[in-house]
Amino acid sequence: MSIQVENLSKFYGAHQALKSISFQVEKGTILGILGPNGAGKSTLLKILSGYLSGEGKVFVCGEELKANSLGLKNKIGYLPEHNPLYKEMFVREYLFFIGNLHRTAKQQVEKALQKVGLLPESNKKIKELSKGYQQRVGLAAAILHDPEILILDEPTTGLDPNQLVEIRNLIGEWGKDKIVLFSSHILQEVEAVCNRVLIVREGQVVADENMETLNNKQRQIIEVCFEGLVKEESLKTLEGLSNVKNTGATAWELTFDTSADMRSKVFDFANEQGLKIVKLDAKSKHLEALFAELTAS
Repeated sequence: MSIQVENLSKFYGAHQALKSISFQVEKGTILGILGPNGAGKSTLLKILSGYLSGEGKVFVCGEELKANSLGLKNKIGYLPEHNPLYKEMFVREYLFFIGNLHRTAKQQVEKALQKVGLLPESNKKIKELSKGYQQRVGLAAAILHDPEILILDEPTTGLDPNQLVEIRNLIGEWGKDKIVLFSSHILQEVEAVCNRVLIVREGQVVADENMETLNNKQRQIIEVCFEGLVKEESLKTLEGLSNVKNTGATAWELTFDTSADMRSKVFDFANEQGLKIVKLDAKSKHLEALFAELTAS
C-alpha cells in the first residue's frame, strides 16, 4: 500500500498551482499537509483523490491513477474541504445511498455511524444537524467502503473541542493500518495527529519532515520588542541564530537552532547595545518555527 507522486504539476490557465511536486507515502503514515492559503494543498489532494488531473504521475498501490481511475478510486476515501452533502436526506438514508455507489454491505453503514459517533443522529435530516455533525457525516461517507487510503481536507472544521479529540483519536486509529493524508491550517492539530508533515508554499514542497525527528530538532522562536531601533546586522551576531524577521518598527522574531533558553542571551545583547526590552516571549520550538520560517512572505 503506497502513494507515489512524481513531478506533479497543475495549471489553471496561466496560473501554476503545483510545481513538479514529488513524494512517497507508505502504509501506517498520517501525513499532515500544511501551507498558507493558496499554497496548493487542496489542489494536491483533489488530484490524489482522482477528482482532478494534473501533469506528472501519481501511483496508488503501484498502479498509475490515470490508467485505472475507477478501480483505484475504490481504494480511496475522500473528504473535501467543502463537504458536499444532500442535506434534504436523512443521515442513514444518505449513507445507504453512498454505500450503494460503492456496493458495500448495509452493515458497513452501521459501522461507520458508530465509528464517527452519529448513531443518535442517524434518523435526522442532514440539514437539521450542526456544522460539526455534518462534518461527521462526511467522515462517515469517506470511510464507508473501508478504503486503504483516506484523504481528509480540513476534517476538523466546525468541530467543538470534545469532537476534536474524538476525531483526532479516530484518525490515529485509521492511520495504524492505512495511509491518511490530512490537510489543516491548525498546526496543533497536525502535531497531535500526524507522524509526518509536508509543508507546501506557492505550489512547491519546501519541507518533508518526520514528526519525531522534527520534535527532536533543537529549534525555538523568541519574539522581542525593543524600546529603540536596532539593526538586523547587529541581531545576526547572536550565537545560534538561524533566522531573523522584522515584525514591526522595533519588533523582531528570532529563530534559534538550539534547545538552550536563549532569552538570557537576548537580554545580554540588549544590555551590550544599550537597549531596553519592552516585550520578550518564547514560542513553539518545533513545527510552528519551521512553518513560520518556510512560509514567511
